[in-house]
Amino acid sequence: MNYSVAFSNGTNSFNEGFYLTAFRTLANKNYLILFLAIIYIVTLLGNLVLLIVVLMNSSLQNPKYLAVCNLAIVDISMNSVVIPQMVPVFAFNQNYVSFGACFSQMFFMHFFGDMESFSLALLAYDRLIAICWPLRYSTINTNLRMLLIIAGIWSLVVLLEIFPVIFAARLPYCGSREVNSCCCEHGPVSRLACTDISYNRHLATAKTLTVLLGPLTFIILTYVIVVVAVTRIASVSQCWKTFHTCLTHLLLVVLYYIPVILAYILGSLRLVQNIDVFTAILTVSVTIPPMLNPIIYSLKTDELRDKIVKLLGKPKVAQQIIKNEASG
Repeated sequence: MNYSVAFSNGTNSFNEGFYLTAFRTLANKNYLILFLAIIYIVTLLGNLVLLIVVLMNSSLQNPKYLAVCNLAIVDISMNSVVIPQMVPVFAFNQNYVSFGACFSQMFFMHFFGDMESFSLALLAYDRLIAICWPLRYSTINTNLRMLLIIAGIWSLVVLLEIFPVIFAARLPYCGSREVNSCCCEHGPVSRLACTDISYNRHLATAKTLTVLLGPLTFIILTYVIVVVAVTRIASVSQCWKTFHTCLTHLLLVVLYYIPVILAYILGSLRLVQNIDVFTAILTVSVTIPPMLNPIIYSLKTDELRDKIVKLLGKPKVAQQIIKNEASG
């Protein structure tokens, strides 16, 4: 089947869309789709349970858990944008995406990917206030202030993401409409334009570096401040207790940034020659953190873990098993 579409007038036709053509050379691609479907189900269950527990317990309705709930909403949204549309596309070969739907998906996929990074920075901010100014935490970091910060972050990311997508949508697509990807990503789509895309590429690169390195730099800076502050006034046991408090957040940061950095290295150095294999690696690396984030937070946070156990009605034996897993 020929998916290429030609336009003699050299302009966009909004009645025409794109064809997602990833995984054509990937053996047993249905197993990958099944694996991603499992990731999606676990993502929904884990994050929804976390949100329900916070909503049902007034003791958890504080700035820290507002930031945690923000991350849970972003996790659900991220995998909801990426995974469900892949099932009909690659399991049933329904790979046509309308022009509007393609650029809508491009915006929301990159938007929630950016929000993952900023949400981790928000958690780092909360830990910084809690550790360095514990006596003033309740006055510095109120629920209202946290909600305003969250609203500000969402607004900022909208502004960062809207312009690259708008400029990509305005490009003339007068040749092939085959997108060599599993989603309408900015790079694979804009490369199909029959004009110079250097400005679009530079804008997208600048945006990507901003949303990745900006929050990461902030996270590193907060931990440098925490380490310096704690080592000056705390004993070894207190330092270890503080580190244990930050461990959950550090795990989330590593889980998010390491796969992204590795995927970037693999792509830049062309260490994976098969584009379908690289796309599969990138897709899994993007969708696994939203699945694991609520599990890690639930197992590593005593207060939250106890509330979840109570909600699910686990007996004491099961509760002890969960505690043993968390301590292990």
